[in-house]
Amino acid sequence: MALGARLELRQGQGLVITPQLQQAIKLLQLSNLELEAFVEGELERNPLLQRDERDAEGEREEPPREAADDFSADQVSDHAAAADMDTAHDQASPGEHATGDAHEAQHAGGAVDWSKAGKGGGFEDTDDFEGRLTREKTLAEHLHDQLAVAGLTPTQNAIAAILIDGVDDGGYLRCDLVETAERLGCEPAAVEGVLTTLQGFEPTGVFARDVRECLMLQLKERDRCDPAMMAMLDNLELLARRDMAALRKVCGVDDEDLRDMVAELRGLTPRPGAAFGGEPSQPVAPDVFVREGLGGLWHVELNTDTLPRLLIDQRYHARVAGGARTDQEKVFVSDCMASANWLVKSLDQRAKTILKVASEIVRQQDGFLAFGVEHLRPLNLKTVADAIGMHESTVSRVTSNKYIATPRGMFELKFFFTSSIASSSGGEAHSAESVRHKIKQLIDTERGERDVHSDDRIVEILKETGVDIARRTVAKYREAMRIPSSVERRRMLKEAV
Repeated sequence: MALGARLELRQGQGLVITPQLQQAIKLLQLSNLELEAFVEGELERNPLLQRDERDAEGEREEPPREAADDFSADQVSDHAAAADMDTAHDQASPGEHATGDAHEAQHAGGAVDWSKAGKGGGFEDTDDFEGRLTREKTLAEHLHDQLAVAGLTPTQNAIAAILIDGVDDGGYLRCDLVETAERLGCEPAAVEGVLTTLQGFEPTGVFARDVRECLMLQLKERDRCDPAMMAMLDNLELLARRDMAALRKVCGVDDEDLRDMVAELRGLTPRPGAAFGGEPSQPVAPDVFVREGLGGLWHVELNTDTLPRLLIDQRYHARVAGGARTDQEKVFVSDCMASANWLVKSLDQRAKTILKVASEIVRQQDGFLAFGVEHLRPLNLKTVADAIGMHESTVSRVTSNKYIATPRGMFELKFFFTSSIASSSGGEAHSAESVRHKIKQLIDTERGERDVHSDDRIVEILKETGVDIARRTVAKYREAMRIPSSVERRRMLKEAV
């Protein structure tokens, strides 16, 4: 049998995800902050993209641009800001379309090299300066300020700087002293001596290695480290279990003294470093607004402040495309134009998809918006996907890290997807979130030892109201809400009396 090469033509079907489709999928699951960072990167990479800086009246506010007569493709990255905007051919991102003529201005004068000038013409960056004035001082900065006036030797200052770097946000020292001594090439006793000095810094309790040491440092400052209190610090696990009988025996005090000691301990700060600012946290901005209209209808609209507004500079594209000489330059300009068009289209599709999904969620959960969490219906991704004609994975991406502002507060879109719990009467199923709320309400009504509901009793009460739920499910929901067991709650109410 002879072997030979031959050419065959076969037809088949396959799913190919193009780079553009991958980008569109990626944009769907980005939060508004991540989307802003992504768009900033595209603005820097693609010279044909421009941010739409028009105000509410639709007028563009732009700085004067330098006049330019000749352009070549290799000058695209250097002269992107020098082109005039042609609004007659601009393409706008979701909900934003060019109106009116673009503002054109030319700057006349000699050539000045501003490449080495910072923002504000060489002056200190105003935003950074104001940010430094208004932001909170971090714990590390606060400790370094105290170190500067502590009067330590240069060697001790070096050790102290390493120890300050080992303090976490709560004020606890997380580095090993022996390992630090070996790394610095000094004796462990020298590190211990510096640590003793640092533990006298404010806030009191900082540089502690565990909760016991943190509380002890605060008690020492109040001159309350007597033998009974030290015995309590050595047996914090008994206090956590609320085993007051064993704790009273260990400390050698009566009930009244024990109550005073516990109250004093509760007045201390287990995380002294939490009072200082860390990295500035970004505020959560809603992606969708829901407002109540006439006749009990709900109006859903996008938050346009979180939507990037981009324009494609068609005039600049025409100039650089006409000046392209080599194939490489022509391909670069063509790729930039295709990328810009696809990005604007993807942003528009993302906005429409978010609005469509949010509108369906509001339609499904209108009872929650009108009457509260007890009326939250069971909802899953498939129900929403089938209603709007999309795939479940698309709905999942859209609802990730997206927030909706309602009259009842701001919630992540995934909040409205809850599992269902069957009704004991055979009626409509109950939302798991609404059942959690009912359990919490029952426990909140407990005022005395006799009012405490066991998990079995909660199951009976819920079944009387039409909720068919197992005892283990009640226990799971209670533990998820960090509510103690009925035995611990009885003990707490007894001590409160």
